[in-house]
Amino acid sequence: MPETDAAAILTALASDAEELAAVAAVTFPLACPPELTIADIEHFVADNLTADHFRAFIANPTHHVFKAVDPATSSIAGYALVIDEEPTDPDVLAAITTRPLTMVSKMYVLPGFHGRHASTGLMSAALGHAAGVGSELVWLGVNQKNPRAQRFYQKMGFEVVGHKTFQVNDSVCNDFIYARTPRDDTTRDDTT
Repeated sequence: MPETDAAAILTALASDAEELAAVAAVTFPLACPPELTIADIEHFVADNLTADHFRAFIANPTHHVFKAVDPATSSIAGYALVIDEEPTDPDVLAAITTRPLTMVSKMYVLPGFHGRHASTGLMSAALGHAAGVGSELVWLGVNQKNPRAQRFYQKMGFEVVGHKTFQVNDSVCNDFIYARTPRDDTTRDDTT
């Protein structure tokens, strides 16, 4: 793929909040397990992924939003939310004892950008950020019924270190906890 076709990875600005929310509304459902209802998904998006939420993420000094920008249209093709905070989930606390930590809380790319290095660029930005702030480990949760995302994270050097649950409205989903060191930059082919 020509270098000019790769998405540019930039730090998101408050002015990007509306577009980030629109991307989240399209991409979050794609990562959900099949048993989740449309109502559960819509409720989660409305409660967690609105433009106001993105403005709050961007304003929070422990949260970092990276955006993948389509070079052809300058529109946002994906995003990653990276958080430098102590985890509160007891399953994560039990599975990961290394500190300090950085969490990749969200990372989604529009379907037209799967396989076009947007995901790899976003993850590289997340790992670079984590290394830059001195984190010893980067972790994330991924639904156990999302093999595409699991393959991508494994190709990026993540390994399963535990299990946790994730609440979507009234439904409880089962996630794998993945982790890796941020300094072992093993960027591989982008398949998401």
